[in-house]
Amino acid sequence: MDPLVLARLQFAITTVYHFFFVPLTLGLSIIVAVMETLYVRTGLETYKHMTKFWGKLFIINFAMGVVTGIVQEFQFGMNWSEYSRTVGDIFGAPLAIEALLAFFLESTFLGIWIFGWDKLSKGLHAVAIWLVAIASNVSALWILIANSFMQQPVGYELQQGGGLVMKDFGAVILNPNIWYQFPHTIAAGFTTAAFFVMGISAYHLLRKQHIDFFTKSFRLGLAMALIFSFAEVIQGHIHGSEVAKIQPAKLAAMEALWDTQTNAPQTLFLIPDEQNERNLFEIGSIPGALSMLAYHDPKAEVKGLKAFPKDERPPVTITFVAFRIMVALGFLFPLLTLIGLFKRNKLVNSPGYLKVMLWSMPLPYIALQAGWIVTEVGRQPWIVYGVMKTKDAVSPIATSQVGISFAAFIVVYTILGIVAFYLMRKFAIQGPEPLPAPAKRGEV
Repeated sequence: MDPLVLARLQFAITTVYHFFFVPLTLGLSIIVAVMETLYVRTGLETYKHMTKFWGKLFIINFAMGVVTGIVQEFQFGMNWSEYSRTVGDIFGAPLAIEALLAFFLESTFLGIWIFGWDKLSKGLHAVAIWLVAIASNVSALWILIANSFMQQPVGYELQQGGGLVMKDFGAVILNPNIWYQFPHTIAAGFTTAAFFVMGISAYHLLRKQHIDFFTKSFRLGLAMALIFSFAEVIQGHIHGSEVAKIQPAKLAAMEALWDTQTNAPQTLFLIPDEQNERNLFEIGSIPGALSMLAYHDPKAEVKGLKAFPKDERPPVTITFVAFRIMVALGFLFPLLTLIGLFKRNKLVNSPGYLKVMLWSMPLPYIALQAGWIVTEVGRQPWIVYGVMKTKDAVSPIATSQVGISFAAFIVVYTILGIVAFYLMRKFAIQGPEPLPAPAKRGEV
């Protein structure tokens, strides 16, 4: 097998692992911080136990996110050395800042939070988890700043030898793409965490266990989901309009649009035929809808895939299907949260809705993976859009060398994934520790 194919596959699987854990960290850290703040303000032991229960799941998830993230960074030097050699002067800076600033802050205060329950005042202990939550999201910001350079390269200068050097650090960190990509990613992570909390809460409410505890948990998750699932739909549309401007080939692949058109239609269902540069059949075509969504003008021209050289077109079928999955789920989440808004005061008496929410837990993860496929596969064949192709970024190493690390990665991460899933499932089903019994009169 071609080393490029193996390197791509290894990085893709790493990303799947990483994006299974990291988005949950972003939102769950905020939910845990809110729970502890409620405990500080009200003094209710229920909120303290909620903080500890969901905090335990957060810690397991955080640990796996760290491990998968470290492996990804090593791959840039091992499997993608040509990329690192060419772009490292720019790409390395945000990643270094992320590690030195955000990750160190996050891990340090997480340790303080874990071991400081009986050593810090309630207020200071709550500050520690808020610093963890803020640092987690700042960490995502710096990683996405690095990725935004791959999507929309700015602030660089091309050297004679072919390497890129940073010309304007301010332009790199204020990349226009980050203002679309970061809110979109954060909203997705918060929605994922909200559905995670609601799903586990639904499991216990269906069994009528710890009703007050999980009713409060469900409502907190519902409040977050209600805000950010709607924000995700709005922001997703804005992000799509930006993609039309900076990566028109990606937009054409997302919609399987082959011919450049004005009054371009949006088709709900079709089967792309990449070999013959056409669609086998189309159902639900809405004239002018794509032009309107992309450029806010139903008569605007939208470039089709045939307007780009064949070697500069992204894979169409996978991009198209992933985009449709992401959009369909993106509209489903607000619907489910709206239903929950009307059932929030009678959750125990709504077993049908609770079952739906329990089985909906994996859906945000699917939407996240689909969205990342659109982002990364839709950018191909470029690793840095319009500047460097992916085939030129791989390390000049033998297939066997990549194959050995790939096999080791599969074995080790399968074991780690099973352990992480086992622990999260075990503690989620086990539920919270029982609240202490109120002291009887006369007892000290």
